[in-house]
Amino acid sequence: MENDQVIVIKIGGVALGSNDTTVEDIVQLQQQGRQLVVVHGGGKLITEWLKIHGIATRFAGGQRVTDSDSLEVAVAVMAGMVNKEIVAAINQIGGRAIGISGVDGSLAQCRLEDEKLGYVGKVITVNTELLHTLLQAGYVSVIAPVGIYAFDRPDGAPCVLNVNGDIFASEIAAAIGAERLIFLTDVPGICDRSGNLLSKLSVGEAEELVASGVASGGMIPKIQGCIRVVNTASAACIIDGRQPHALRQQIEGRGGGTIIYNDQPES
Repeated sequence: MENDQVIVIKIGGVALGSNDTTVEDIVQLQQQGRQLVVVHGGGKLITEWLKIHGIATRFAGGQRVTDSDSLEVAVAVMAGMVNKEIVAAINQIGGRAIGISGVDGSLAQCRLEDEKLGYVGKVITVNTELLHTLLQAGYVSVIAPVGIYAFDRPDGAPCVLNVNGDIFASEIAAAIGAERLIFLTDVPGICDRSGNLLSKLSVGEAEELVASGVASGGMIPKIQGCIRVVNTASAACIIDGRQPHALRQQIEGRGGGTIIYNDQPES
């Protein structure tokens, strides 16, 4: 499915705070006729629940290392608690949302990203049929980033894989030909070595920030996600979701943050 009016929004821990306006913005944009797909994370809550269960948290390259025990917690938190809280918040103030995961409708079919990361999925195929159906029916799809272990699955391996939410969002955006991909974060955007905000970056400049270590940790998959879709989307950006109505202002052309653009010559 391709639709140049679809906006894919990735929300992390900035959503659902007592003073947050993200859900309000989503509902207002939907009521204006915008077609929205929301991908959420749940990293901070997953870490809290892992701690409760005495399970260590480790990261590599900005991604959570996921063994069998932490996989169970990650899926329960993201596809359960976080997903349904966001869907309920949207519906309570007049929006129309349905919560799903990458497992539903075989949306995200995956194989292992890297054995060193454990049960973390790399999205190989996106089946957009379910998203198309929900968008046509007027719903915001709220998606938990887990996928089906559909390729080269050894005996005894889980059927579900944890997927980095930022990378997941970019794969969804690429598959549906989204007009925009917007990451709502808890930082102002991408900064240089001195901490100054970079409002615009070419793909090459963004890659250099990662290679040099200026961009690190959780910013790496966000940058990779923007690069993934920048050839087809009119905008791929990372913005500060803590700012009031940051999402709506970005879509209206009044936002801040960092926009990554394609610097490749046209053929």
